[in-house]
Amino acid sequence: MAYVVTAPCDGCKFTDCVVVCPCECFREGDQMLYIDPNECVDCDACRVECPIGAIFHEDEVPDQWQEFIQLNAEMAAKTPPITERKAPLK
Repeated sequence: MAYVVTAPCDGCKFTDCVVVCPCECFREGDQMLYIDPNECVDCDACRVECPIGAIFHEDEVPDQWQEFIQLNAEMAAKTPPITERKAPLK
């Protein structure tokens, strides 16, 4: 299982979560961040750091954002890693 970045991150991209990740599993898209499910170690560090509540454990993703589970997996394979804090889009 892995954590998943969901809709509130779209157009936002706070990176508070990125700097606490011990396994560097975050990937950066143009409008949001993604978590590589193959790299995530389920440590929960990112979820508590997200200032907008966009990160959920895969088993707890709200029904309206279920498609983000697959989106994170797909986009993690296409986007570069991010390991440092950057200014958010908003």
